[in-house]
Amino acid sequence: MERQQQRQQLRLLLLQIRDQPRVRAEEIASFARYTGLEQSQIDILNVFDTPEFPASAADGYDGLFVGGASEASVLEPEIYRFLQPSQQLLLRCLEIEMPVFASCFGFQLATVALGGTIIRDDRDFEMGTIPIQLTETASQDPLFHDAPDPFMAVAVHRERAIVAPEGCQPLAYTSACCHAFRVEGKPFWAFQFHPEVDRATLVQRLTIYKQAYTDNDDHLQQVLDSAVETPDSNDFLAKFVDRILLDRSGH
Repeated sequence: MERQQQRQQLRLLLLQIRDQPRVRAEEIASFARYTGLEQSQIDILNVFDTPEFPASAADGYDGLFVGGASEASVLEPEIYRFLQPSQQLLLRCLEIEMPVFASCFGFQLATVALGGTIIRDDRDFEMGTIPIQLTETASQDPLFHDAPDPFMAVAVHRERAIVAPEGCQPLAYTSACCHAFRVEGKPFWAFQFHPEVDRATLVQRLTIYKQAYTDNDDHLQQVLDSAVETPDSNDFLAKFVDRILLDRSGH
C-alpha cells in the first residue's frame, strides 16, 4: 500500500485543553497542517466539555496528541478536575504502548503523571520563538536525530520542569528547563515547546491572550517583532507520523 494511502487510514485522538472557541479551531487545524493529516482523521476530546472520561478513551486509535492550554494549571487539581483523568489516560497509553505526542500543557501533564516536578514562574518566563538545544541522547532518537542544534521553536509557558521525569530520556533543553523527553523504550514523547505552532499562529494566540502573558502592548510588540519562523520545530509532527505511526501501524 502506498504511503499516502497508509496515512489516510490513520485515526488520532487529540486531548484538547482549550476553552476559547477560536483557539480550539486553530489548534486542530495546526495539528492537521503539520502532520499532513485531514482534520477528519483527528477526533477531539475537549476536557472543558468532558472533564471526566475513562483512561481507555484513546483505545483503538493509532496515537494520541495532547495540546496546550492557556486556561489551566497542572498545579491546581482542586480547580481543574480533568487533570487526574488526563494523567490516567497518559499512563494507559504508556501501558498499552500507544504512541503519544504531548505538547506544552501536555508536557506538563506527562511530567506530573510520570512522577516529575513542575514549578511556576510568575515573571521572566519563556515566551516567543526561542533557540532550543539538543542533548547527547537526541542523536539516537527517531524524531530528534536529524534536527539542527539549536533549532527555533515557539514557547509560551509559565510552568516548567527543570529535569525530565525518572525513566525518561531528555532530548532538548534551554537554560530554563527541559524542553523534550521520551519515556525510555516507549513511543511516548513530550515537548514543552509547541511543535504544532508557527510564527503566524503565535501572533494570533498572543494577541488573544496578551493580558495573561504580556505586561502591556509594548511588551507584546517586542515579542512579536522578534518572532521568527520555526520550520524545524514544526517538522516534528510529520516525523512522528512518518517514523512512528506509519512504521508502527503496519498499514
